Amino acid sequence: MMTLDLTIALAGFAFVSQMSPGPNNFMLMASGMNYGWLRSLPHMLGIGVGFPVMVVLVGLGIMQVFELVPYSFNTLRVLSAGYLVYLAWKIATAQPLSSNHAGKPTKPLSFAQAAAFQWVNPKTWAMAVTAITAYSPEARPLGSVFFIALVFAVIGTVTITSWTMLGQQLRHLLRTPAAHRSFNICCALVLVMSIYPMLARGLQ
Repeated sequence: MMTLDLTIALAGFAFVSQMSPGPNNFMLMASGMNYGWLRSLPHMLGIGVGFPVMVVLVGLGIMQVFELVPYSFNTLRVLSAGYLVYLAWKIATAQPLSSNHAGKPTKPLSFAQAAAFQWVNPKTWAMAVTAITAYSPEARPLGSVFFIALVFAVIGTVTITSWTMLGQQLRHLLRTPAAHRSFNICCALVLVMSIYPMLARGLQ
């Protein structure tokens, strides 16, 4: 059973790592801005469920797959970078709810898309691996792994909602189409910039 001190430390790590800026949070903010809180719910739930599941699987030893299969992790890095660029393009070209754009309207991420995104998000990989290695006993009993995932799930409801609501509130400040476009482009650029550290590690 995890001690109280270790639980508090884990909760602090979960809050800081999930609240700090990263691909998930910038995408949630952009979704709240462009689609509103209600239409972003599937996106929010996909992250809220997908990441704890990822933590459990990392705790159960999925990282050993990358050790057994040469170049598999580098392949994942390349696929992750490509998907992040695609999502950045979707954000940059997203039309807000109030838009009268004549083209095909864009849609927020679905539950399945948001859950799957956790596996190509460099920040979530770092969070999951750090949480398991730093806060789980060496033997990694199943109960401990599930408890870590539960802590991330509970705290994640706060951070996920906060970033989405922040985006929705920004809709009241950025009223013009030009302001919407500028916001989306900035979020897209930040998302693309998040790729560099991941690829840089792979090139070393």
